Amino acid sequence: MRRVVLLGGGYVSVHAYGAMVRRLRGELRRGEVEIVVVSADDAHSFHGFTGEVVAGLLPVGLTRTPLTEAMPKARFIHSTVTRVSLDDRQVTCGDGSVLDYDALVVGTGSREPVARLEGAATLRSPGGLEALVQDAVDGPVAVIGGGLAGVELAAAFAARGATVTLVHSGDRVVPALRAEQPRLAVRCERELDRLGVLVRTGVRAVATTGDGVLLSDGTEVDARVVVATTGQRAVPLPGLDDLPRDPQGRLVTTRELLVAPDVWSGGDAARVLHPRSGTPVTANALWAIKAGDQIGRNVAHALRGRRGRPFRYLGLGQAASFGVGHAVADLYGLPITGWLAWLLRVGFFVRFMPSRSRALQVPGALLRGPGLRPAGRAPVH
Repeated sequence: MRRVVLLGGGYVSVHAYGAMVRRLRGELRRGEVEIVVVSADDAHSFHGFTGEVVAGLLPVGLTRTPLTEAMPKARFIHSTVTRVSLDDRQVTCGDGSVLDYDALVVGTGSREPVARLEGAATLRSPGGLEALVQDAVDGPVAVIGGGLAGVELAAAFAARGATVTLVHSGDRVVPALRAEQPRLAVRCERELDRLGVLVRTGVRAVATTGDGVLLSDGTEVDARVVVATTGQRAVPLPGLDDLPRDPQGRLVTTRELLVAPDVWSGGDAARVLHPRSGTPVTANALWAIKAGDQIGRNVAHALRGRRGRPFRYLGLGQAASFGVGHAVADLYGLPITGWLAWLLRVGFFVRFMPSRSRALQVPGALLRGPGLRPAGRAPVH
């Protein structure tokens, strides 16, 4: 029996698993190949609908799929990884178990770098979203980071009825979107204004306090909940320290998404280059999904003694929601707003949810939810 070990239960692992199962049905049925998943979380969190969960439009349970349901043909070890030995081709887990591997997939993702903001909430740790929704029921909220994720999250809290301050160190929010689609960036600003989000630009969050967050200009933002959306840093794994990494700590991949012999990586844990431009792709769900698909295909090729193929996905675009019927989308360079953008975004996310039964419940839940009521308050700035 040959063993494939998947580290992490996120997009890369789920989609690598799917691609392998489709290509290795016979080997799996005959017991010639085993797939083992090592994950500290027992469920896959689908972050595409985080805004809808925070806004109260969707129950968090619809976005969390037990790994046993998402990857039913795999064996699971609910644990952390304490060490990877490339020489011995072994993975040591926190529960003391040691796994030999023939193929290893590193899909351990990333965490928000919040060391200087002790107490700030994050969305990427197991149970982070559930705790955040529960804590934000009452009181003001501060969202740190004005990228697309931060803007969407601030809007979701405001739609829920919270008083929200969005803190961004740059001059204008959504700088990456502004560089490519300035009209969509302006639309994002208008949506924040419609929802009453106070936007503080040109200042950094330097520390959390008992009552909120201290800014670099000496002022303090009152907040019961402080949420950091300030980018990601790859989760380090002992034993992979000597592998090439980029300044964000991501493993440097080949065109076939290899980081070492018989070791693949993608998603937030890896620096994957765009096949056309040669620049690192964005750390978001779509790129992780597509990298996982390619990794799964290449693992199947390797187990059959064939060479892997280069990662060729060129990208689709990006989108953000500001409530039912309110969204922006950049689809192949075409700017879209309003209901059409919202419907396209929902349809795309539903398509890629790992649980069909949960996915089919999402459109009805959104249209029945409170998002159809008039949204927004008088601007506070």
